[in-house]
Amino acid sequence: MPRPAALLLGRCAARRNPVPVLEAQRAGRFLRQRVAVAFAVGGPHEGGDHLEVPLGDVVRFPPQVGEPKVDVELEKVDARQPLCHTRSSVERWSDGVRYGQRVPQTRFGPARVPSHESADEAVALLLERGYTACEIDFEGGFWMDWDYAARLGEAARDAGVALSVHAPIAAFLGHRERDKKYRMAVGMLDHSAGIAAACGAEVVVFHPGFLLGREAEEARNAVVEHLHELRARLEPKGRAVPFGIEVMGRVRDFGNVEDVLAIASAVPWVRPVLDFAHLHAVTDGGFTQADAFAEVLRAADRVQEHGTPFHVHFSDIAFANRNETRHLAYGEGTLRAEPLRDALALFDRPATVIGESPDEESNQLIRAVLAARAEPGALTGESSTSREATAGSGRPRSRRS
Repeated sequence: MPRPAALLLGRCAARRNPVPVLEAQRAGRFLRQRVAVAFAVGGPHEGGDHLEVPLGDVVRFPPQVGEPKVDVELEKVDARQPLCHTRSSVERWSDGVRYGQRVPQTRFGPARVPSHESADEAVALLLERGYTACEIDFEGGFWMDWDYAARLGEAARDAGVALSVHAPIAAFLGHRERDKKYRMAVGMLDHSAGIAAACGAEVVVFHPGFLLGREAEEARNAVVEHLHELRARLEPKGRAVPFGIEVMGRVRDFGNVEDVLAIASAVPWVRPVLDFAHLHAVTDGGFTQADAFAEVLRAADRVQEHGTPFHVHFSDIAFANRNETRHLAYGEGTLRAEPLRDALALFDRPATVIGESPDEESNQLIRAVLAARAEPGALTGESSTSREATAGSGRPRSRRS
């Protein structure tokens, strides 16, 4: 029986027979008042199936948000210069020792900035909780102003915390028409890139979008075309930062791992964002052993620029009929961090793992597992951790190095 990752990747050959995947539910984000570009969402829910009306059914982007208002505000933002320079990912990473070989470390942090009021407090909380990464949470809207971004970047660099940005849910590309929704999405990605440049974030994560009645190849081509146009818009502003396209978690829709790898291979400054909770869901719980993780990481490694970190989203996950339903507290489902840790140890590439668990305790359990030593021979047979994951009996005990 083929392995789950092989089924998803088609061994990188079945380009014309994709298994599309769409969106996955993330923890709720709420629109704040300190906003440079305002738009309202009822919540970043990602479970809709009506692809012809994605903004209404999936991201609940109300039509009363006017294009002129957003466009004007974006132009005001565009006039500002980046407040600090982006440092390369290679500069930020230090080597660790594992199995007697020097390999890059894995950084781990939450999918939410722990304080929206104070950048210094946010970084202090990250350090207090043992985190070395953090993803800026713009899924529900832009809450960060430019002064906050500049201070966050400075404090994070001093503390050795790697930042990334998650663009708003509605900021997807591949629209069929260059209409209001398309222009608004481009504006959101522009502003996300501006914040990333201002705070030195390593990557801007965005969702791949929807089929919208097309075949997967046509949808991919549309995303690639729009990405090239976006780059031309960003470069004169000093916002040509790396982007990351996220693997989605609903089967039969656009955004599976093959779609993501194809887009990333066509656009050098776009990296695959590997959401293993989504992958676990669309394979009906297939990611319980390190070789499944390693196969996907290997495919991403082939299309990603040398020296740049893998960008990974991780949490336990509930799913039904190969569609994600919600993130779970760690240990309540069947996805475990030990196989991910063991697979990452095989690669001479740094990694940033973003914890999307709904609670702090779960992120701490995952952090402890990733910090522990990888198990020798994890890919040669079923380990005790993968048997535990299959059994799914209660929360695993954390292991600290």
